[in-house]
Amino acid sequence: MASATIRTVLDARPIILVIGVLLCFLGLAMLLPAFVNEAIEPGTSAPIFLSSLTTLTVGAFMFLATRGASSGLNTRQAFLMTVLVWLLLAFFGALPLYWSNTTPSFTDAFFEAISGITTTGATVIPQLGEVQPGILLWRGILQWLGGLGIIVMAVSVLPMLQIGGMQLFKVEAFETSDKILPRARQISGFMTLIFLNLTALCVLAYLAAGMNLLDAVVHAMTTVATGGFSNHDASLGHFDSAAIDTVAVTFMIMGSLPFLLYVQVVQGQISPLFKDGQVRTFFLLLAFLILVAFAIESAAGVREGASGFRFAAVNVTSILTGTGYATTAYDGWGSVAVALFFFIMFIGGCAGSTSCGIKIFRFQVLFSTLRQHIARVLYPHGVFTQRYNGKPISNDVVSAVISFFFLYIFTFAVSATALSLVGVDPVTALSGAGSAISNVGPGLGAIIGPAGNYEPLPDAAKWILSATMLIGRLELFTVLVMLSPRFWRA
Repeated sequence: MASATIRTVLDARPIILVIGVLLCFLGLAMLLPAFVNEAIEPGTSAPIFLSSLTTLTVGAFMFLATRGASSGLNTRQAFLMTVLVWLLLAFFGALPLYWSNTTPSFTDAFFEAISGITTTGATVIPQLGEVQPGILLWRGILQWLGGLGIIVMAVSVLPMLQIGGMQLFKVEAFETSDKILPRARQISGFMTLIFLNLTALCVLAYLAAGMNLLDAVVHAMTTVATGGFSNHDASLGHFDSAAIDTVAVTFMIMGSLPFLLYVQVVQGQISPLFKDGQVRTFFLLLAFLILVAFAIESAAGVREGASGFRFAAVNVTSILTGTGYATTAYDGWGSVAVALFFFIMFIGGCAGSTSCGIKIFRFQVLFSTLRQHIARVLYPHGVFTQRYNGKPISNDVVSAVISFFFLYIFTFAVSATALSLVGVDPVTALSGAGSAISNVGPGLGAIIGPAGNYEPLPDAAKWILSATMLIGRLELFTVLVMLSPRFWRA
């Protein structure tokens, strides 16, 4: 009986099957930038074609070797599969970057790929204007796939694993009386279609605003995915266009709203999009932070009027949503601005979106808990029930959120300390760790600030940041739980 249990728990075949299928899709996706490269710069696409062939071969072998396996996953298998999927997609996603000599080492290639697939947007590639068009497109595809993957995971995997209070959204998605669709797979399919349509609309909007086709496609993929990879070293600042900035702000916000609400809108239920407490709080916070940044910018004498408001809006929205675009070196607005943007990078958007960070709903739960404790002190005999969107919050959700906050700060501190130990200066270490765990992209300071690049960092720092990006994107517990010996015991 014991041995049978162990075999069931440790059965890797379903995991290998899923990874094999995903690697096949990744290999097929590589063909698009290969063809683009061949069309624009003939004779330069061989490394991308070779990467595609390698990825397809490995994925097909994994699929064929396990295609008779059960598709069911227990909790341990789900944890392990989630981490391995992101790691292996980043590993194979790095091949076109490395074999095309876009990056000088595999360390840099993996950093760029994990930054892409986790929608972080930190880059180690200088002089993006000289990079092959197919590689620029591949960077955008990586972020687009990562954004799509995270919203599907937010509905299908994280609620089941009860990560950091995400079980709240399992209740809303599947256990309410007004189910919008009967199964997680159908909801995921609907969200994929919505994601595709938003991306297409964003492409058209960028084209109308003046971008060329390649820029429009890549920036649309990285905007909707709130990833932030750009085809230019100056990011959105390269275009210096109010129209392009407006499109970017609009679709960064749309990418940061819960995609489950978009599914409800498609089903004819529009009111939840306006009644959702998380969405209302996100918009109020965004408006407040933009006004604060605008006031700081004006007081520092950087910009005033409509131009100043535009730059404040773009950069605050970019950092709050975890996108990481930049139109200016906002860390030059003064020490108050540096502190503001450092704080903003930890917040993030809404749960069930492509955005990163702690997420709005966790702050709501935390403040609700604080308010309940204060009320109990003032009225010891009173009965106070915590609610989220009008529904009671269970104690296990509160405990999960508080644990997530503690672990988030602890992981940030460990990452920053590790960066300092490998020779990174304090400002770069702190902002780099915060940016990585929040999957924002740009940090602060001369090296990795909005006008900088991660390329000068030592290899050890890049591996530390790569691990931190993965941990932050997968909501901490998904990765860190596997460090416990109990995870590996039957």
